[in-house]
Amino acid sequence: MVVGAFPIAKLLYLGVRQMSKPVANRIKAGARRSEFFKSYICLPPAQIYHWVEMRTKMRIMGFRGSTIKPLNEDMAAELGAELLGEAIIFLIGTGCMVLEYSRQASNSRRKEEELTETITTMRMIM
Repeated sequence: MVVGAFPIAKLLYLGVRQMSKPVANRIKAGARRSEFFKSYICLPPAQIYHWVEMRTKMRIMGFRGSTIKPLNEDMAAELGAELLGEAIIFLIGTGCMVLEYSRQASNSRRKEEELTETITTMRMIM
């Protein structure tokens, strides 16, 4: 019985994905503590997200010209940290998918080359 190669790459990808959530949580905690990070990294995307979300909700409900109040600093920092954490998890997941796709493509290409080489060898023998 032939045992296939242990899928170490898949296990590694799974480990990276599992570690992404605690890493994102640590970054979010750091974002809440650091004033610079909070002011320049967390607050602007949170305010933009809030503005777009509220504007969309208002338009759906039929309110066209209403003004949208910005979030207070604490709520915006929390929302910005959440957005940052989710973006990190999304990027890590996307990176894992891209790596898996490239690995599968290289395996497929290698098998195709081996098949072509085998066919060529058989034609030369006959």
